[in-house]
Amino acid sequence: MNIAVCVSHVPDTATKVKIGPDEKAIDPNGVTYIINPYDEFAVEEALKTKEKFGGEVTVLSVGGEQNKETIRKALAMGADKGILLKDDKPRDSFSMAKALSEELKNGSYDIIFCGKQSVDYDDSIVPQIISEFLGFNCVTVVVAMEVKDKQVTAEREIEGGKEVVNTELPVVIGAQKGLNEPRYASLKGIMAAKKKTIEEKPAVEANNNTELLKMYLPPAKQPGRILGSDKSVVPELIKLLREEAKVI
Repeated sequence: MNIAVCVSHVPDTATKVKIGPDEKAIDPNGVTYIINPYDEFAVEEALKTKEKFGGEVTVLSVGGEQNKETIRKALAMGADKGILLKDDKPRDSFSMAKALSEELKNGSYDIIFCGKQSVDYDDSIVPQIISEFLGFNCVTVVVAMEVKDKQVTAEREIEGGKEVVNTELPVVIGAQKGLNEPRYASLKGIMAAKKKTIEEKPAVEANNNTELLKMYLPPAKQPGRILGSDKSVVPELIKLLREEAKVI
């Protein structure tokens, strides 16, 4: 089975983010970048599918030279080869999906795995756009799946519950937390990843459909106040909740 995984190189969610001087990007100084956490579930499911059916797993990423770190992480986990679609310019979800799709068209892939969203922009639409460009079926927010005789049964999260979807290959899968438990890269895998070649290609040009106007941090949380410790403060508390907090 021919399998692809699309991965993003994102800031660690534990990083203290600062806005850059142009107010359109974060300040990269001191920021630790990692493989997008949802993409780890995608890589793991791709590897499990390969182990069951055989085949090859190819990892793709759009970005600059630094994205090789994320591709290497997937290679160390067990992926077979990596492709870096080089582009240092900011891309929105549409142009990112366009670049990935143009490369994926050449691979005759049966399954394309993605994380359900990236933790930097949180748009949650790249898998769907890729499927539209390729004419593939698509199931997102997947927490369980089974492939049998080119048929795919996937369980996905919906508000208030879960639903089971039946579809067929080729398909794009958007992985959600809970789909699996991503494996750690072994020492053998890390050493093997260093010998695997990452093919570099220019990313296909595509116009962004959205424009980032400004980034800003949320206002600082106001300190708490203690009004008192007996029932005499209830009228004042109700007044503040109504007039200041505006929650009643």
